[in-house]
Amino acid sequence: MLFRFENCVLDTSRRELRRGSEPVAVEPQVFDLLVCLIENRDRVVSKDDMIASVWGGRIVSESTLTSRVNAARKAIGDSGDAQRLIRTMVRKGVRFVGEVQVQPEHPANGGGGASPEPHTAALALPERPAIAVLPFTNMSGEPEQDYFSDGISEDIITALSKLRWFFVIARNSSFIYKGKAVHLRQVAEELGVRYVVEGSVRKGGDRVRITAQLNDTVTGSHIWAERYDRELADVFAVQDEITEAIVAAIEPQLYAAENFHAQRKAPDSMDAWDLVMRALSHYWRVTRQDNLVAQALLEKAIAIDAQYGQALGLLATSHMFTAHMGWADMAKAVQLAERLALAAIQADSEDAWAHHALGKAHIFARRFDDSLAEFELALRLNPNFALAQAFYGLSLSYSGRWQEGDEAARRALRLSPRDPYSAVYLGIAAYAQFLGRHYAEAMKLSREAIRQRSDFVGAHRVLTAAAGMAGETDVAKSALKDLKRAQPNISLAWISDHMPIRNGPDLHHYLEGFRRSGLT
Repeated sequence: MLFRFENCVLDTSRRELRRGSEPVAVEPQVFDLLVCLIENRDRVVSKDDMIASVWGGRIVSESTLTSRVNAARKAIGDSGDAQRLIRTMVRKGVRFVGEVQVQPEHPANGGGGASPEPHTAALALPERPAIAVLPFTNMSGEPEQDYFSDGISEDIITALSKLRWFFVIARNSSFIYKGKAVHLRQVAEELGVRYVVEGSVRKGGDRVRITAQLNDTVTGSHIWAERYDRELADVFAVQDEITEAIVAAIEPQLYAAENFHAQRKAPDSMDAWDLVMRALSHYWRVTRQDNLVAQALLEKAIAIDAQYGQALGLLATSHMFTAHMGWADMAKAVQLAERLALAAIQADSEDAWAHHALGKAHIFARRFDDSLAEFELALRLNPNFALAQAFYGLSLSYSGRWQEGDEAARRALRLSPRDPYSAVYLGIAAYAQFLGRHYAEAMKLSREAIRQRSDFVGAHRVLTAAAGMAGETDVAKSALKDLKRAQPNISLAWISDHMPIRNGPDLHHYLEGFRRSGLT
């Protein structure tokens, strides 16, 4: 990813910093600190966050931390006196306050032109009542408390998602409106929903005030609104009350017919829940450093509450994602994720994250039937779990069931149409289309995935193979060049050894696409 600010360009893939036309020599820890601050420029980054991100949680002295911050300022032409770009917030942390432009490292469309803007046409309403929960506003006046109000919203989304008669937009898409003044009709059109939940959270001492409001965007009316003033320890009960009230307001006949069971198993410790919410705020940023921070926070939560199913399941998922992106060793990640996921299931057998993580570990251990079974169970527990829908599609595709795999990936895109993971979902759909010999569609989906996330190597692989099979010689050569930049160790032998493709003909078909592109 390229980050542009003032006269600087920070290239995360090449680990280069330039000021004007000149390269700037930067120590690895200083570079990682710059990346951490810029990627989290929407908030104050605490000392603990910096230590977790840059030093992996190791003990670091104040003088070391201060010297690295000063070195980061010097590298980008800032200073402790001016603080134009990196500003110290006394007793809170550090924040990057410069104006940043973000772009992929290189064009993804093979033609060198500008990337197209995302499609923003209104989405059709599904048959089921469709609802989006916007991120609740943090009213505490302290930006570092954002994770808490985000956690309230996320728990309500999770509880609603378990109700099979609702179509619930995934957290990643509804959260793109965080901090923005946006008309509810716009939200409804862009996400394809009728109902929108909004609210606010004010946390002070050991008390919390939560307001929530349910809106019908078709009629423009407020269906239901409530305010809760409670002890902080009662926050889980408040979340369940809000969820129950929403269900009762939208579908009273279904609510009466079904015994409402959206409540999930609450953790034993409020401190553990707090750490998991902090971890989720990092995990959903979908970067290497944020995954490391999330893992460190989740390990602390598990140390407090060893039976916290969501913490165990999310930690397993994070390890599998880092391996899937090529940031960690796959064999080690599979072993660790399987152990964590099994512990999560033992602690809470109804936690969809745990079954999702185990299903993904089974994919790369080539236990295809077990993988499909775990994803199907995760989706029975939470039919609106976009991440599980997508990787269910990947498992189906690797098992040779490409039509079903494509359908699952597209369900994920519909459940979360504005998702930072949508590049992954598009890449899975692209691979399914490749298996179906629909090379033009596979190339189209791959290019869009790369446009969104140029570091997603899976999309580079599909584009290369599809262009080769389509006879698009120039595109294939260009795609292979980009693939080798993204994955230097790529080879036909690597694909044969590491790609968990169940059926021999599917593997031979994939390899042939690479051969025609010039890979050896």
